Amino acid sequence: MARNTIPYAIAVAGIVFVGCSLINGAPAPPPSRRREVVVSGRRVKTVDVHAHCVVPEAMALAGRNPESQDAGDAAARLLLSNLADRLATMNAQGIDIEALSINPYWYGFQRDLAAEVIRTQNEKLADFCGQHSDRFVAFATVALQHPELAAEQLEVGVKKYGLRGVSLGASVEGQELADPRFHPFWKKAEELDILVFIHPQGRAELANRLKGKGGLNSVIGNPLDTTIALSHLIFEGTLDRFPGLKICAAHGGGYLPSYAGRSDAQVRAFRGGRESLLKRPSEYLRQLYYDSIVFTSEGLRHLAAETGPGQIMLGTDTPYPWTDMGVDHILDAPGFTDEERIAMLSGTACRLLGINQAGIATD
Repeated sequence: MARNTIPYAIAVAGIVFVGCSLINGAPAPPPSRRREVVVSGRRVKTVDVHAHCVVPEAMALAGRNPESQDAGDAAARLLLSNLADRLATMNAQGIDIEALSINPYWYGFQRDLAAEVIRTQNEKLADFCGQHSDRFVAFATVALQHPELAAEQLEVGVKKYGLRGVSLGASVEGQELADPRFHPFWKKAEELDILVFIHPQGRAELANRLKGKGGLNSVIGNPLDTTIALSHLIFEGTLDRFPGLKICAAHGGGYLPSYAGRSDAQVRAFRGGRESLLKRPSEYLRQLYYDSIVFTSEGLRHLAAETGPGQIMLGTDTPYPWTDMGVDHILDAPGFTDEERIAMLSGTACRLLGINQAGIATD
């Protein structure tokens, strides 16, 4: 268990990084030369689509202190690190570029406060990435509880601030992302042709059952949250209504890619949802994208078999200490071609996030 006190963290351009390297009081990694990832003799740029940070100024508007973050359960508190620590960690991991996202804590805010929090976050994210464009891009944040406002915020975030996509929670104060009230937002996301990164927040209604040992809120609750969100987007017709959406689901899409056959069987056997879908439920998996956080080579192989390797992108969930996730997870998994590995390491992410795949700066 980590310490209960959290040391002062240096905020760079309004950004604070939650540092896995400092969990449990471990020292920050020393400055290091960047690990160069090579596939068959070819230097490959790597892009991590799943990496977290916070904006202290925005949290202060909401009366929250980023230096006393609490996961709300038995998980260890996460300590904060500065930019040098984050870059050292990225260098050791072999990560050239991180796509930063912020897990939403503002879905319960009234419109005026939500607007100010989002404006501050997106401005700070843009400023920071502008100063460190060789190592960071960012997803915009939006106040999805106010869908029309969220659509406006997304357009401003992309067109004014140059943010590369948008990050969302898997539900909004108990409402599913497939609810028709969110259609204005989905319409704007499709129109802007940007990547939507969906990250779970757990299922509040299951909190009591997920208590106890094992960190079940993370182990079961988070992937289940993503599975439910994606299933609603399929069965409620959101993906049919907005076929141009580019959605990336965290943690390998939760359980859905491992059990989509049951959704197909449900439609065949009980006709549930058949009348509202344009194709079999499992076929929608191949129009979604996923990060690579599935923990085993067999899990990665199966995810690729169900979705196509071109739909998978490198993710580390930094700062959470999934130390076996990252470039080696992709490099060491058997059965992939060199081009498939390159697509997962960066090719797909570069295309979706507007990153130049060539030209890697060296340290």
